[in-house]
Amino acid sequence: MLINCVAYQEGRKLRDIGVDEIHAHVERPDCFVWVALQDADADELDRMKANFGLHELAVEDARDGHQRPKIEEYDDSLFAVIHTVDLVEDAFIWGEVAVFVGERYVLSVRNRSPRGFLGVRARCEREPHLLRKGSAFVLYALMDAVVDRYFPVVDALETELEALEEQIFVRGSERANIERLYQLKRQVMHVKHAVEPLIEASAHLHGGRVPAVCLDTKEYFRDVFDHLYRINGALDSIRDTITTAIQVNLSMVAIEESEVNKRLAAWAAIFAVAAVFAGIWGMNFRHMPELDWRYGYLVALAVMASVCGLLYYRFRRAGWL
Repeated sequence: MLINCVAYQEGRKLRDIGVDEIHAHVERPDCFVWVALQDADADELDRMKANFGLHELAVEDARDGHQRPKIEEYDDSLFAVIHTVDLVEDAFIWGEVAVFVGERYVLSVRNRSPRGFLGVRARCEREPHLLRKGSAFVLYALMDAVVDRYFPVVDALETELEALEEQIFVRGSERANIERLYQLKRQVMHVKHAVEPLIEASAHLHGGRVPAVCLDTKEYFRDVFDHLYRINGALDSIRDTITTAIQVNLSMVAIEESEVNKRLAAWAAIFAVAAVFAGIWGMNFRHMPELDWRYGYLVALAVMASVCGLLYYRFRRAGWL
């Protein structure tokens, strides 16, 4: 679905144009066209391929989707795949943006993402002195917007982790904590899979052999690289803390099991002593003076109760009961 198709000249918006007018504006040396698509089908991508002369392999990746984050260079153009993470009502929604960048065009294809980039377009149009740098600045603005959306996600992950840490020492919550910690770890790794490949890819846009289309904007891509590096560091810290929390939670489970085993062993010892006395006096041998004694039964009960009480007292002091 076509969202916008706008021509820009010398950093300022010229006008909205139709798809049939794209080729004419791309041919103008002082003009570039910025097209935004959402959940584009094969026919729309084929039309854009014909208008912009897009590389067949890049179009195939955009059509298939579910690509690893990357930035690839095709002759004098770039193809970028960026994963989006949107936080909607405490739920994460994962999407993808494919961006085609040439000297006189930018084509962004947004898939499975509820949030658009109209704010990015408005920001660029408010800064004509920067938009004059051309299509590479639009790529930077799109990448910067996506990366900035990672920060609230990281904050949400940290908040969730802090809440889980407070529950670790609550008795009876071990199983629920383990399930939530593993779920949180999966979410962290999902975000990390979006961030980590993009660090390496964005590094090529500001250092070493920078693509020709990005020569005037490499300082801006260094800013994106710095943000990604900070986010990746925060994710590593969260992941390490989750690992530690899981180990502590498992230790709490082991301690709780040990406490249960102690209590069971203490009660078993107490009842075993009573069973021993009962077994001895219950053998009914002929020559057992206790059997013929008038107070033998009461004395036997008193002895068993006293020994069991003594054991209970000692186990209680030892912390086993």
